[in-house]
Amino acid sequence: MAETAYIGIGSNLGDCLSYLRGGIAGLVGIDGVQLRETSSIYVSAPIGSVPQPDFLNAVFSIDTTLPPADLLSAMRSVEDRHGRERSTHWGPRTLDLDLLLQGNRRIDEPDLQLPHPHMLDRCFVLEPLCEITRGLHHPTTHQPLESHLRALDCSCGLRQFEATLSWP
Repeated sequence: MAETAYIGIGSNLGDCLSYLRGGIAGLVGIDGVQLRETSSIYVSAPIGSVPQPDFLNAVFSIDTTLPPADLLSAMRSVEDRHGRERSTHWGPRTLDLDLLLQGNRRIDEPDLQLPHPHMLDRCFVLEPLCEITRGLHHPTTHQPLESHLRALDCSCGLRQFEATLSWP
C-alpha cells in the first residue's frame, strides 16, 4: 500500500533549477514512486561556515510503495547521477534530497531518521512544506507544522523564487 512521503530538494551549484527538476524526474522515474505535489521554490542562505552561493529549495510530496530505507537509497542514487559530491559537510551541492516525512513513521537509525531531525529548525524546509501539507501534524511533537513554522524567525534570508517547479 502506498504512503505519502515529503522530500526536501535543494541546489546551489550550476543550473540549480535544472537540477531541481532533474532530481524530481529521477525519483519519479522509479517504480513505486508517484509525484503528488510540488511547492514553490525559495532562495535561502547556506547553513554553516563554508562560503558558497545561496540555495534554491523546495519540497515535493510523493506516493510510494518503497520502504523508507529503499526510498532513501533511491534518493542518494538520484543525487549521485546529478553529480552530488559529499566531500564537505554542509558544503555546496548540485542536488540535495532529504527525506523529511514518510507517513507517520518514526525511525532512528544511523543512516535514516524520520522525521528528519533538523526539519523543524529550517525555514527553507518548513515554509515550502507547509505550503503543500495543509494541516499536517509532526509525528513526534503532534503539533501542526504551521505552528512550528510560526515559532521560527523567517523574516530574513528566505524569499520566494520567480520560477516554479510545475510538473506535467
